[in-house]
Amino acid sequence: MRVLQLVLPWCLMLAALPAYSASKNLLVLGDSLSAEYGLARGSGWVSLMQQRIAEEKLDAAVVNASISGETTSGGRTRLPALMRQHKPAVLILELGGNDGLRGLSLAATQANLREMIREATAGGARVLLVGMQVPPNYGPDYSKRFAAMYQGLARERGVKLVPFLLAGLEDTDRFFQPDRIHPNQRAQAVMLDNVWPVLKPLLK
Repeated sequence: MRVLQLVLPWCLMLAALPAYSASKNLLVLGDSLSAEYGLARGSGWVSLMQQRIAEEKLDAAVVNASISGETTSGGRTRLPALMRQHKPAVLILELGGNDGLRGLSLAATQANLREMIREATAGGARVLLVGMQVPPNYGPDYSKRFAAMYQGLARERGVKLVPFLLAGLEDTDRFFQPDRIHPNQRAQAVMLDNVWPVLKPLLK
């Protein structure tokens, strides 16, 4: 009984410790592609990224602030509070896809992304911009300018770029949910592999 009285407080203290702790935060600000739309919780590419960070013993905890349906306007509105709350060392900015699907002004989308990059870097975060593309039925000119927007912003603001989050997922039957818009669970590892080589140096 005496042994149990001595051991129990230590067990309770160990149980209260977080499973993974880190001295810096990695904030993900994205849309349904990062918010596990239509997937089991914990199976999306952002969750897989947290697992890989832990496996490689990198010092970062992931905060996923992604929301399905989010636009660059919504992200721009939410980012200041997220910066104050989490003080991220790295921001992964995965927005713009919904702007493109809705045919919104490229100038407005670009301005919103530019302001979010400025806000994050002013707050001390390193930014990884994740590019997106829109289907060709929006017209070749719009599609081309949309993809080029991310490349231009990365050069202009001096931030790292993943050119296209969905690279390698051209087989829609294999990698997409029935809506042909949202990647399925099989696709998540491919998406992480698109991001990881650019992200990893930012975490060291």
